[in-house]
Amino acid sequence: MLSYRHGFHAGNHADVLKHLVLLGLLEKLAAKDKPFTCIDSHGGAGLYDLFNAHAQTNREYASGILPLWSARPRDPLLTHYIARVRACNPDQRLRHYPGSPILIQGELREHDRLHVLELHPTEQISLQERLGQDRRVRLHLRDAFEGLLALTPPEPRRGMALMDPSYEDKKDYQRAHGTLVKLQRRWPVGILALWYPLLARERDHSRWLCAALSRENLPDMLQLELRVAPQGEEFGMHGSGMIVINTPWQFREHMQASLEELVTILGSVASSHIEKF
Repeated sequence: MLSYRHGFHAGNHADVLKHLVLLGLLEKLAAKDKPFTCIDSHGGAGLYDLFNAHAQTNREYASGILPLWSARPRDPLLTHYIARVRACNPDQRLRHYPGSPILIQGELREHDRLHVLELHPTEQISLQERLGQDRRVRLHLRDAFEGLLALTPPEPRRGMALMDPSYEDKKDYQRAHGTLVKLQRRWPVGILALWYPLLARERDHSRWLCAALSRENLPDMLQLELRVAPQGEEFGMHGSGMIVINTPWQFREHMQASLEELVTILGSVASSHIEKF
């Protein structure tokens, strides 16, 4: 939806889970010399100022990146994630938070490629300013679900797609389901990662989404969830999850260690869950 602006939510607990999984998958892809392609379905602005009015409205980053900022974790992936955020804040004060296009760009090698889809014209301008000069990156002003299918299979064919709709429109759940199934058929070797919110009971359509995907017999499907509060009855996001298709070897074990330490840092109300479908 063109009304959605991720700046209101930048750096929150959902971003932490999403970007931790993203960096973990990119690490697996980069472990081999062969080049890869990454497709980011909802690019956003690329970089977010946590001091501006959008981010300060609800200060959602206080439940996400803020507790991690001063942490010194033992887990290598958590350490890498925090280092990537610190790289965007050279004065060592938490102000800027990198979105997925910036995080992916930082992991690309010379022959790797990144396609970023974003339909909001203002966010596209921001992406152009930050990524437009990188020859490894292509920016696309187009609908995420349509663009994902149009761009696959990519070249190089090794790679992954990150899907993170806003779900402000309830139809996004059905579109995410249909697109993911079609995407896997068009790009059977691609790693596919879909983010979804965990909402209050009356608004939580993610249970339907996960159940529908589990019936599709998709290969090597893994579910990861992070909760930071009890589920409410009417409003609010108390956590989020990721579905990964074509999960790399030993990725579950690596993420289990990362999420266990993440939960410890976020506090006693936080919890995580990983399950193979």
